[in-house]
Amino acid sequence: MNNVISATDVRKDWSLFIDQVVHGKPGVVKRNRDYFLSISLEQVMRLLEGYRFKAQIFPEEDSSFTLSLEDIDLVVNAPDLDTAKNEMAAELISYSQDYFNEFQLYYNAPNRKMHFPYVLKVLLLDDIKAVYGLINA
Repeated sequence: MNNVISATDVRKDWSLFIDQVVHGKPGVVKRNRDYFLSISLEQVMRLLEGYRFKAQIFPEEDSSFTLSLEDIDLVVNAPDLDTAKNEMAAELISYSQDYFNEFQLYYNAPNRKMHFPYVLKVLLLDDIKAVYGLINA
């Protein structure tokens, strides 16, 4: 791996390192045998741009709507489609918070590992309206 910076060098000039990451490019840091990536939030959001939620819509006999996400196993039912999308956005926020709070459990579960970029995107958004906007239904 090229352009790896030692943790010792990062500690020596922390401010310069942060400036290079935020205003320049991501940095890979090595400490002993461990590596990690430092990246600005703007760059992360660019990486996650394509992550959206595809929802299947199921009109119910009682005139309500059920939404089911394809990428994450979440399902909601509400009296109308707009309310269903709002409830799904709230569920996504709640799930994402749970995932992050119990990161080792969720990330290491084979059926949930691929949820990580979606979870990260939801957690980086400002409000429920922004999460609502990610749901294609």
